[in-house]
Amino acid sequence: MRIPNIMLAIAATTLLAAGCAQQKAPATKALDSIEASLKDVKDDAAKYAPDGLRGVEAQYDRLKESLDKKEYDNVLAGTPQLQKAVDSLKDAVDAGKAQAASATKIAKAEWANLKDEVPKMVDTIQARVDTLDKSKRLPFGISKEEFEGSKSVLESMKATWTEATKDYKAGNEIEATSKAKTVQGMGAEVIDKLKIKKA
Repeated sequence: MRIPNIMLAIAATTLLAAGCAQQKAPATKALDSIEASLKDVKDDAAKYAPDGLRGVEAQYDRLKESLDKKEYDNVLAGTPQLQKAVDSLKDAVDAGKAQAASATKIAKAEWANLKDEVPKMVDTIQARVDTLDKSKRLPFGISKEEFEGSKSVLESMKATWTEATKDYKAGNEIEATSKAKTVQGMGAEVIDKLKIKKA
């Protein structure tokens, strides 16, 4: 009786090993396929859907660990869900690209006005500062502290505008427009403090 029992144990072990071997190929193939899909979208996902990318990579790492541990059942059970997550990530990237394209289009339209308005504003404030610097007494309603503060803000405006123009030339239209609007806001406050008459 012992010999048949040993034979049964050997047979069971052989069948189990054969079963594992049969599962290894499809499990490896499934994970490799997903890895290839993820590789195609990874760079764009890092830019347009970073949170989604981290989630998908975490799922992939778990299944890769299962594969390394020869837990092929876990891999085969988990790959369909992971593939869905990769597909959702691709959709999120496409949506992010569309949103970015729309924002860039709006930024370009706004820049078309800002590129003329902001330099004129800076020149107007500079002319006022130059005039007040030459005068012996500041006009009523403008304190020395406000004047000195306004001159400091003017220098910041110039520096920020220089950055904005560099950003735009580099293709960063959204960032450039944001900085240009910041300069515009700073300029509006200075115009008010220095009692500059609006044209």
